[in-house]
Amino acid sequence: MTDKRDLVILGGGLVGMTLALAAARQGITSHVVDKATPEQLTAEGVDGRASAISTASWNLFCNIGLKDRLDPLGCAIESIAVTDGMKPGRIDFTPKPDEGTLGRMFANRDIRIALFEAARAEPAIAWHSGLEPTARQRGEHGVAVTLGDGQVLEGSLLIGAEGRQSPTRIEAGLNSAKWDYSHRAMVTAISHEKPHQGVAWEIFFPAGPLALLPLRDLPDGRHRSAVVWTFDEKDAKGIIALPDSVFVGEMAARMQGIFGEIALAAPRMSYPLNFHHAGRIVERRLALVGDAAHGMHPIAGQGLNLGLRDVGVLVECLAAGMRLGLDPGDAQVLARYERWRSLDSLAVMATTDAIVRLFGLPGKLSSAARRLGMAAVQRSGWLKKFFMDEARGMSGDLPELLRA
Repeated sequence: MTDKRDLVILGGGLVGMTLALAAARQGITSHVVDKATPEQLTAEGVDGRASAISTASWNLFCNIGLKDRLDPLGCAIESIAVTDGMKPGRIDFTPKPDEGTLGRMFANRDIRIALFEAARAEPAIAWHSGLEPTARQRGEHGVAVTLGDGQVLEGSLLIGAEGRQSPTRIEAGLNSAKWDYSHRAMVTAISHEKPHQGVAWEIFFPAGPLALLPLRDLPDGRHRSAVVWTFDEKDAKGIIALPDSVFVGEMAARMQGIFGEIALAAPRMSYPLNFHHAGRIVERRLALVGDAAHGMHPIAGQGLNLGLRDVGVLVECLAAGMRLGLDPGDAQVLARYERWRSLDSLAVMATTDAIVRLFGLPGKLSSAARRLGMAAVQRSGWLKKFFMDEARGMSGDLPELLRA
């Protein structure tokens, strides 16, 4: 007997598995396919990145039952400091005591483990790991995906959640606007002498920003922060080849002692930075979510949060349509999802791209103009509140799952 489900989700990463769990909470069933196994995805050192989870994304995790698993593992972002090369004129985004934090930092590995543990206990999710699709079919009455072991998975709606190089998006002919920033991000973590006090630092340099993001202290009491250091691609080989001691010294020089003595607390990983935005994110019985639909520079830490907003909106559209008796793959349901997400995702990505280009302009005049603008924002209460609401992900038309 064929196990036909509502959704066939290709990609069981952070966004794909969150979608499966969020859908399950609404009674929507799914097949989830990923070429990697959970053991591979959660092994130590496979993904050393950490993610800033906005208030809205945290609401989503709480609403799908992950609060107890994740709460002890996160570190609150109490404020954000933005500076142009540590020169005068920085912006401090610090909410009032009754406004809550600006988000939470989590190791990606911890989020994956929490998602996988929850998915194992969810009968609405059929999980197919260590397998790749060999064929995808989308017809008038449903979808079918053939796996490498010969299994055929049937559903009503196909979801592309495989990341930036999504073969599902490419096969469907959903073209993207894309460009390469000619930048590379180095990701690691540091331990440091002084406590971070929950402050996330974004230090801009012409060659690229240095982000220092607060993490929970290590078991031995050492203070710790995640690092995302962006540099020009032409310098990549040289920087990657630096011995750890020299790399730490270069970083310390740019930090100007804000954390005191520092040391590496995790392996260094690097990856190239680019932009892509699919003009359309739906096709017949197909929807894209997360990086399959849009990939951006990590400068504002919004990439994963944008994908989680896709999840909240898509699940709300699916649940509302199914209550009316519509099929999950109905064109009306998918059109509503695309309309709802198009303006928000484009606005966030355009803003992020503009920040990258603005702070990448070299020269003293450009720096002076930036710092003048930053000083104006620092003095403006409503502008700071606007940017803090954006960082929390609490602006605009939010789906129910992203509300408190």
